[in-house]
Amino acid sequence: MSVAAQPLTSEDPALSPWWLRTVLIVMVLGFAGLIVITSLAYRNAPPIPAQVLDAQGIRLFTGDDISEGQAIFLKYGLMNNGSIWGHGAYLGPDYSAEALHRIGEDTATVIAQQQYQLPLVALTPGQLAAVYAQTAVELKANHYDAASATLHLTMPESAAYRRQITYWTDYFLDPARNGGLKRGLISDPTELYQFTAFVTWTAWASVTNRPGENYSYTNNFPYDPSVGNTPIPGALLWSALSLIVLLAGIAIVLLMFGKFDYLGWISTGQHVHLHLLPGQASSGQLALVKFFVVMALLFLMQTLVGGAVAHYRADPGSFYGFQLERLFPSNLMRTWHLQTAVFWIATAYIAAALFLGRSLRNDEPRWFVGWIHLLFGAFVVVIGGSLLGEWAGISQMLGQWWFWLGNQGWEYLELGRLWQCLLIVGLLVWFAILLKLVQPDTLSESTAKPLVRLFLLASLAIPVFYIPALFFGAKTNFTVVDTWRFWIIHLWVEGFFEFFATTMVALMFYQLGLTRRNVALRVIYLDAIAIPHKWTFYFLMSVGFWNFVGAGIFGFLINLPIVSYYEVGTQLTPNHGHAAMMGVFYSALYR
Repeated sequence: MSVAAQPLTSEDPALSPWWLRTVLIVMVLGFAGLIVITSLAYRNAPPIPAQVLDAQGIRLFTGDDISEGQAIFLKYGLMNNGSIWGHGAYLGPDYSAEALHRIGEDTATVIAQQQYQLPLVALTPGQLAAVYAQTAVELKANHYDAASATLHLTMPESAAYRRQITYWTDYFLDPARNGGLKRGLISDPTELYQFTAFVTWTAWASVTNRPGENYSYTNNFPYDPSVGNTPIPGALLWSALSLIVLLAGIAIVLLMFGKFDYLGWISTGQHVHLHLLPGQASSGQLALVKFFVVMALLFLMQTLVGGAVAHYRADPGSFYGFQLERLFPSNLMRTWHLQTAVFWIATAYIAAALFLGRSLRNDEPRWFVGWIHLLFGAFVVVIGGSLLGEWAGISQMLGQWWFWLGNQGWEYLELGRLWQCLLIVGLLVWFAILLKLVQPDTLSESTAKPLVRLFLLASLAIPVFYIPALFFGAKTNFTVVDTWRFWIIHLWVEGFFEFFATTMVALMFYQLGLTRRNVALRVIYLDAIAIPHKWTFYFLMSVGFWNFVGAGIFGFLINLPIVSYYEVGTQLTPNHGHAAMMGVFYSALYR
């Protein structure tokens, strides 16, 4: 592709500096809020006791056992089987909720025997209500001594903990009962003991009241009225405030687009020059074709393993008569389903950005093709190595190296720490190539400089905001880890990936002569898409539809605190995720 330079005219005066100032204000306020929330996560995370004692003062397990149990949960890829506090997969149970409910039932059974000398099934409705009320009182009482870092469990809680070990041993034996895990996935008695310690701690944090409050460390999640876990008033308050803010935001958008006719893609009454002319692709652009081939293969792999995951949910006991879990268990399939999605999206964006960067100049630097080959080789190593490492890690072939070379176990961030580091390095090298490629003195068209600056800023955000993936380990407090996962999933994927996509589309449409430079700049600032061009417009209509329905309607459906409290662990979450992906990231296939 080649470009046709156009002189700067009065049609494109400098934009008001308040566009950039407003963006900076929003970013400063937003990141200030995120930093405060993250610091509160460190301060308010549920404590991990140094030791846990039963009613007679006998030690049941230690803080090290809890941490080791969390590492076991991750090492075996169980976050892609079930979940903890609602975060994870939907093939298996929420381990914290399952443990909590069983502890509640065991506690209620003991109370029923003490008060009525009857089993639960023999109680009258009034007696049963009294028993569960007493159960909630006992489980809500916080028996953690911060001074000695000791947690004291009551007699029923201690008995329930001991029964948990047998329960989880049985759970891992049968793929038909556990969502398609490898038969006997965890059989070592020490690992089962430590895993049970971890899920028991998560259950305790779910129900016991935070000091000085009348709700638990998890804001009474999961919902389980038999142990006193019901929504807190704040969930309703923030849900109502969310609706008010949504309506106010819609009103502001309608007001702005009604008052200012230059917002959006349309350049009414203005002639727009074509800056990107069709022609023979350069050698560098041809060298990028292999990226798109890999992207298509990864997309195909994602759909195939996604089908296997869906089959595991419908029929976890067998795969058309074949025991697929022996080679490719469900937790591995879901790990690959998530990671191939991240990789094909990243591969598409990397190649598209380099292709677009090359189109901004007439000449092609001699070093460009060589660096494309090198970058491609590096990404093949990272993608192939991490996918194989996840298989080897979940299969327990890597020993103590599972965290670095295999499967870290954190949902969406499963790839081993070494592969994460290499991915960040590769993305930084990619940004350096872009930066060198679109130096101001090499651009064929000086009027594109403001767009290029935003394009580079969005490109830099991709490697920078993946770095928080390195801020935690296998034994970091679960609350702290989930806070950083929020940064990655909702800020990196749903924030800066989309901002990067907007800058690419705006720059591409400007070069195609479909919109003026200032219109493209305003759209980047507003982060919105609409364009008058037949087939492109049809495509973007479909993308916009699924973006609005999947990310907008389905996303808003689950994001109200009171809705999220009840729906976590249901199909509403993957419904949002898959529909939103149709709009947010399938545009990468088009590009």
